[in-house]
Amino acid sequence: MAGPSTAAPGPAIGLREVEETAPALVSLYKSASVSLTKHRMSGERAAVYLVLDYSGSMREYYEDGSVQALADRVLGLSAHLDDDGRVPVVFFSTDVDAVTDIALDNHRGRIDAIVAGLGHMGKTSYHLAMDAVIDHYLDSGSTAPALVVFQTDGGPISKHAAERYLCKAAKLPLFWQFIGFGNKRSNQFDFLHRLDELAVPARRAVDNAGFFHAGPDPRKVPDAELYDRLVAEFPHWLATARAQGIVK
Repeated sequence: MAGPSTAAPGPAIGLREVEETAPALVSLYKSASVSLTKHRMSGERAAVYLVLDYSGSMREYYEDGSVQALADRVLGLSAHLDDDGRVPVVFFSTDVDAVTDIALDNHRGRIDAIVAGLGHMGKTSYHLAMDAVIDHYLDSGSTAPALVVFQTDGGPISKHAAERYLCKAAKLPLFWQFIGFGNKRSNQFDFLHRLDELAVPARRAVDNAGFFHAGPDPRKVPDAELYDRLVAEFPHWLATARAQGIVK
């Protein structure tokens, strides 16, 4: 887990260590560095989480490697922000299917290995996954800000619960970056657009969420574009959260 949230002069994990422990991720690590510099986040420290939709409609994205590709990209980003070389991962469907992690030194085929031990692919229930992230963060004892990359291919079965948990989490140093896999014209993502635009401060203390589509083939989104989208809103949230004392 990340240390203090004050800015540091360089990445949490250096290039040489990435070259030694995860050589296949070096290009991703370098691409993430460009986006972090562009968005004035070089030297920032943050915990990074990955939340993955394991509902039935996600099957093709696991089978074609899209989910593993996202996990690798998130690891490449996390190496700049957190020095432990690991990203906690929550798999969810109707319930929370697993809370585990991916690591620089054990990332190849990791998603397939985890999924092989999971059961039935259910429906889509955001709030239980959000609760699992909140619990993990609070149990860690960290006071660092956290970037939660939350991937899904559709709206939740309980929109009210998802909205309530997002508003509840606004008082914590957690920023939720939602990513949609699938047809950009699908009304499945209408709810995420509404979640992204919930009123501040009437509904939540700060704007603690962002959303973007990765399209029907997320692997085709260039690394530079994906990283820009992942980190674009985080520094704005970070400044506001610090001003309000949510991030120390």
